[in-house]
Amino acid sequence: MARTKDPAVRTRLIERAGQMLRTREPITLRSLVAGTGVSTMAVYTYFGGMDGVWRALRQEGFTRLAARLATVVPSPDPIRDLAALGAAYLHNALDNPDLYRVMFDATFDLEDPAAADDTLHRLVHTAERATRAGRLRADVDPLELATQTWTIGHGLASLVATGPLPRPALAHAIPLLTALFVGAGDDPDRCRRSVEDGWRHLLRPDG
Repeated sequence: MARTKDPAVRTRLIERAGQMLRTREPITLRSLVAGTGVSTMAVYTYFGGMDGVWRALRQEGFTRLAARLATVVPSPDPIRDLAALGAAYLHNALDNPDLYRVMFDATFDLEDPAAADDTLHRLVHTAERATRAGRLRADVDPLELATQTWTIGHGLASLVATGPLPRPALAHAIPLLTALFVGAGDDPDRCRRSVEDGWRHLLRPDG
């Protein structure tokens, strides 16, 4: 009879790998299981080997991003919500800088690519709401706008969470996002207010 896998062991090893990333420890088969109370065989049992560990780490990064984006409760103002999703994206990068780096390492496949795609689709759906509400022009491509919004967030996250800029530099997102949404058809003054309101999501301890 096959032995039932314990999800807690898998989680323990992922958390251990994440801790090693934070402390810049080399992650090897033996160093990964050290202090976890499991043998090296567990890495093969739960991940199929070290490549599987890296795939799981990438997936964990997107899982945490999805959870952070889910904290943005849709409001009557879709432009505000787009900015809040950008702020949530940055929150995730700042809270998980090492996982954030691994998320975009395409050397290893994702365990569930569709789940990762869902994080971008949340932005796409919000952009569609903005078009239906008349805040954006009807000819705006929601996927293109979502990708541009993500690009702004990713650029700032890379420079602040894993790069040379201080955290106050995140405020540059406000004029960047405002310019993006105004270029897509929104009213400048109304857009600025919406973006500033959404950006406060970055300042809330629970957001």
